[in-house]
Amino acid sequence: MRVVFTCIPQTGHITPLMPLAEALAAQGDDVVVASGPDAEPAATKRGLSFRQVAPAFGEWFEALRRRTRGVPGDGLAPERVEGYFLPRLFGEVGMALMVDNLVEVCRELAPDLLIFDPLLFAAPLAGDVASVPVAQHTVGPLTDPAVLALVADAVSPIWREFGRDVPPSAGVYNGTTLTICPPSLDRAATSLAGARQLRSTALPTSSAQPLTVELPRRGDPVVYVTLGTFSNNPDVFRLILDALGDEPVNVVATIGTDNDPQQLSPFPANAVVERFIPQAELLPHCAAAIHHAGAGTAFGILAHGLPSVALPQSADNFTIAGRLAVAEASITVMPGDVTGEALVTALRRVLSEPVYGSASDRVAAEIAAMPSPAEVAAALRAEHG
Repeated sequence: MRVVFTCIPQTGHITPLMPLAEALAAQGDDVVVASGPDAEPAATKRGLSFRQVAPAFGEWFEALRRRTRGVPGDGLAPERVEGYFLPRLFGEVGMALMVDNLVEVCRELAPDLLIFDPLLFAAPLAGDVASVPVAQHTVGPLTDPAVLALVADAVSPIWREFGRDVPPSAGVYNGTTLTICPPSLDRAATSLAGARQLRSTALPTSSAQPLTVELPRRGDPVVYVTLGTFSNNPDVFRLILDALGDEPVNVVATIGTDNDPQQLSPFPANAVVERFIPQAELLPHCAAAIHHAGAGTAFGILAHGLPSVALPQSADNFTIAGRLAVAEASITVMPGDVTGEALVTALRRVLSEPVYGSASDRVAAEIAAMPSPAEVAAALRAEHG
């Protein structure tokens, strides 16, 4: 069968979709990724076809900046971030920028299934117009229903332009919903009609790969530090490195491909700083992590049963960090509370108090029980092929 994947042109949105896309391709399906140019490398390096249907993500943000006459979202409290950006940036702006091209691609390719990430609000309309079944592929917990109601209001004029009334929740639940969040972190997904679990993160293997970096202190526990791909603020990394410099741990920090480790030099004696290290290589050697609570990072850490300290930076980080804290798999330190003392205290607790390790192990077991991308791909092929 032919499957079109469409997503926001950002690493954090295309990467979670790739395991299923690769699984479908491996089973013989024609897989096409339709997005903006930022997403093209992730598709083509996996041998998948790519169609550009949207401008680069920076142009989305700039379009909203012109409307607001300032920095969009500036000064918002964390709990208001999604309610601000989803209707405006991903609804009004993003949908208007790409819906026509996505409809054209769907009509041209006539796919058997259109799989979309939760913020690609053009997809349900494109599927409806082109008579293509759709499936939402989550990248974290389900979006707050109140926020989706705001999105539906924002995109209603575009649906009306195509002669249709906007469905509830902006149409994102019009078909199957593939949920990648462990059940205990997203109770709403367990009762959603049309929901199907999908494990999107690699599980630990019986034999860990050797580390390609040399640890400064053999025998001391390894703490992984990352802020993902979007919010790699060197000042936050500097604060973390300085705070942990006297702790009896090995700190391995990955600061993103856009940053230079020399920006943070000199490092504390117990720290290794790299642009990137594959999580599959690093996580089996770790005792804990300090991270931004992005979904991909958080689920990878949890799959290895690691407790963590969450430092949410933007977007849905705050939601995921809150879920981790409630599950007792992590301690969350909010942006205004991040100090060296707070970081050290939180890290010592997750390393020493059994409740955090036990909770992380419970979530790891949930992730291991979720169907693999290959299993979900086979089920989708049986339904739509």
